[in-house]
Amino acid sequence: MSDIGIDRPRSDLALPVGGDVKDFVALLKPRVMSLVIFTALVGMVAAPGGIHPLLGGIALLSIAVGAGASGALNMWYDADIDAQMARTAARPIPRGKVTPSEALCFGTILSVLSVLCLGLLVNWVAGALLALTIAFYIFVYTMWLKRRTSQNIVIGGAAGAFPPMVGWAAVTGSVSLESILLFAIIFMWTPPHFWALSLYRARDYERVGVPMLPVVAGLVETRRQILIYSVLLLPIGMSPWFIGLGGIAYLVTSSVLGAYFLWLAVDVYRIKDDDTDADARAKRLFLFSIFYLFALFAVLLLEHSALRLIGWLA
Repeated sequence: MSDIGIDRPRSDLALPVGGDVKDFVALLKPRVMSLVIFTALVGMVAAPGGIHPLLGGIALLSIAVGAGASGALNMWYDADIDAQMARTAARPIPRGKVTPSEALCFGTILSVLSVLCLGLLVNWVAGALLALTIAFYIFVYTMWLKRRTSQNIVIGGAAGAFPPMVGWAAVTGSVSLESILLFAIIFMWTPPHFWALSLYRARDYERVGVPMLPVVAGLVETRRQILIYSVLLLPIGMSPWFIGLGGIAYLVTSSVLGAYFLWLAVDVYRIKDDDTDADARAKRLFLFSIFYLFALFAVLLLEHSALRLIGWLA
C-alpha cells in the first residue's frame, strides 16, 4: 500500500454560471446511477417477503437520488483534477456550466433528502445503509483514499457494493448472508474492473498525481493484481447458487462468464511492455467486466421474478 499524500488545491475554481437541467443531471453520473438502481432492484426482488409497489418505488428512487448525490459531491471535490483528465474534462464543473458551490449544495441537499425519505417512508435500516453508502463514497474514498493510496479502489469500492444490500434491507428491514454475498460480488469485481480501465488511462492519473495502482506499482503489478482478484471473483460470483439464492441458470451463467472473465484477465496478465495492442486488451476486459456484472444480476432478477410469478399464479 502506498502512503502518497496529495493535497487538494482549495481554490473555488470560480466559473461562470450557465448550467441547465441536463448539466445538473450530468452531475448525478447517470450511467453509474443506472447500475446502482439495477443492483438495488435485484436486491429487493431477491429478498424474501415483499414490499408494497409504492414503497418499492420510493425505495428505488431514494437509492437512485442518493447515488446521484454522491456523484455530485464527488465532482465538487474532484473538480480540480477532473479539469485535467481527458476522461472527465467534459463534466459540468470543468466546462463552467455548474460552479463548485452549486454542486456542493445540490449534492448535500439530495443526500439528506434521499436518506430521510428512505428512512421515514420505508425503514431506517435501509436509510442508515444509504447514509453509510454516501458517506463512505465521499469521505472515505473521495476525500481520504483516492489521493493517498494505491489501494483506493479496493477499499473505496465498498461504496458501489452497498446498493443491493440497501435494496434487500428496504424489503426485509435487515442485513443477511444473502445480501452480504451480493455485496461481496460487486466488492470483488470492482478492482479488476477499474484497474483494467486505469491500465489504459494511467497517463491521466499520473498527470494529476492520483496514485492509482499503475502509477504507483507499475503496469506489470497491476496486471498481476487484476489476475489475483479475477481468480477470487470466480467462486464468489458463483456463491449465490451454493446458498440457494441463485438457481441453475445462475450457476451456468456465473460459471461460463466467470471463466471467460478469468481468461481475459490471463490475457491482460500476459501483456508485454512492447505489445501494441495492450490498451485494446485491457479495454476488452473492462468492457466485458460491465457485461459480466450486469448478466449475473440480470439472471438473479429473472429467476426470482419467475418464482414470484409462479407463486402468484399457484
